[in-house]
Amino acid sequence: MSDPRNVAHAKKVKQEQAHHQNAPATGAEPKKKRAPKDEGAVAADDANKQAAAPTPGEYEKSQVVLSKLKEMEFHSRANIEALAGLILTIEEELKQKEFSGQVGDVYAAQDSFHTRIAELIQSYEKKIETLRPAG
Repeated sequence: MSDPRNVAHAKKVKQEQAHHQNAPATGAEPKKKRAPKDEGAVAADDANKQAAAPTPGEYEKSQVVLSKLKEMEFHSRANIEALAGLILTIEEELKQKEFSGQVGDVYAAQDSFHTRIAELIQSYEKKIETLRPAG
């Protein structure tokens, strides 16, 4: 089993690289020309926009959900660090190698949870931006 600290560091570097790749470019991009719409398509488009309009308070409630998700992500990171320390203690100090595999499995599960909740937070933040009230 590799050192959990190295695994955690590699994962963090990978996430940062992915974040930088997904960041919007700062250069100006040329605008695309749109084909004119017929009146029926414009009316349908307006109806879709009204149906998709956020309800009052939806933005605030979504912010609360995002806050809770971020709190869970914070605790997940803390759990990963604690499990890494436990693996080292079990293997190096206590020489109880029969348990290091089981703790390693829990570490892997927590790491998987952490990755998935971080992805969820990113996509939820994008959704919240669409709900932000104008002003």
